[in-house]
Amino acid sequence: MTAPAASGVPRRSGRWIERWDPEDEGFWQATGERIARRNLWFSVLSEHIGFSVWTLWSVLVLFMGPKYGLTPADKFLLTSMVTLVGAVVRVPYTFAVAVFGGRNWTIISAGLLLVPTVAAFAVMKPGTSFTTFLLVGLLAGIGGGNFASSMTNINAFFPLRKKGWALGLNAGGGNIGVPVIQLVALAIIGANGGPRLLLGIYIPLIVLAAALAAVFMDNLATVKNDTGAAKDAAKDAHTWIMSFLYVGTFGSFIGYSFAFGQVLTNQFGRTPLQAAYLTFIGPLLGSLIRPLGGWLADRYGGARITLWNYVGMAAATAVLIMASMQKSLPLFVSVFVVLFVLSGLGNGSTYKMIPGIFQAKALAKGLTGEEAVAHGRRLSGASMGLIGAVGALGGVGINMAFRQSFLSYGSGTGAFVAFLAFYGVCFALTWAVYLRRPVRQAVTEATTETKSQLSYAEV
Repeated sequence: MTAPAASGVPRRSGRWIERWDPEDEGFWQATGERIARRNLWFSVLSEHIGFSVWTLWSVLVLFMGPKYGLTPADKFLLTSMVTLVGAVVRVPYTFAVAVFGGRNWTIISAGLLLVPTVAAFAVMKPGTSFTTFLLVGLLAGIGGGNFASSMTNINAFFPLRKKGWALGLNAGGGNIGVPVIQLVALAIIGANGGPRLLLGIYIPLIVLAAALAAVFMDNLATVKNDTGAAKDAAKDAHTWIMSFLYVGTFGSFIGYSFAFGQVLTNQFGRTPLQAAYLTFIGPLLGSLIRPLGGWLADRYGGARITLWNYVGMAAATAVLIMASMQKSLPLFVSVFVVLFVLSGLGNGSTYKMIPGIFQAKALAKGLTGEEAVAHGRRLSGASMGLIGAVGALGGVGINMAFRQSFLSYGSGTGAFVAFLAFYGVCFALTWAVYLRRPVRQAVTEATTETKSQLSYAEV
């Protein structure tokens, strides 16, 4: 079957596509893939800027020396609250795509990034109270919501067999916003520039992202809010299990992105410039490898990749504890970068698991063909917002753990011990729920479909 014209039948206002069936190979080959890829690239750009704004304060606190009057505990609290807002707004942002359309909401959400950026530009000077910094920092949290709406939108554009790659690329391109803003800050600090210069660079980039979304993106009329799906997803145990696992991967990535520079300055005595030379490396590599995590999950099964990824994260954390106790900066930085890479890899594999899990459950219920695909897409789309929001809360936990560890012990060692224990729990949970043999057998016996379609080990 061939695809209709890209614009479809006009609906309300703007660029709307009325029919979208990516699982139809004829539709996909004719025009679907081209349209999906175009929307993916500009979604990545907008989400990229959103991540930069969300993690803006991880960079700004490096500029804020003694004359700003903030303690290390104040800075960790500030970045924790920014992370918290970014996690919470992911839930409404998920549903905004169906209300406004993917293209329209991308324009709106990109434009909203001007609010925290301009506000930070106005208050960024010595003498501003901590309360003011905290309130303005909270505004930057809306940048975290762009991830949820972008992932929900792109999830609808691609067929199940391509979701791991597409979602991994979309998320990875967004995640790169973290190291990019750190690199820009490094250049500015190295040139003896101030934080307002950094903010001034991003204001026109925000406008550009919104304009490009308006010109090149599309809305899918087939994406609709389903309150029943949201309730069903919230009632499903797998939504919360995957949320917990995503805390371990994405929560680690975003939490370490906010905290790495502060750990280097407070525990190892690095200057802001010295810290900036190092902080971007981990987030950069972690972002670049996220699509690989999705691709590996497509090929070998998300649960398998996620399981062994947690083994690697636990091992890296154990070495970090040793490096922290020995005050070995080269070892500490090297292993921290490895931990960033593993968190990025796990981001891709865990997110790939979500549509696969609900597809497997649909088949296990006896649904087949398009009915099974529709059921899986309905629940996976609804669950992504919740999983993304809860996962981002891991970043809050990491920054609060570092804050308490520095208050109690004067270093981040205590926090790393807690993270090591948490990764052990994530490993056990992944194995028990998605890889334990009785679970695979029970799912396989539920239907006559092929094992690769059903087994949670393959999700």
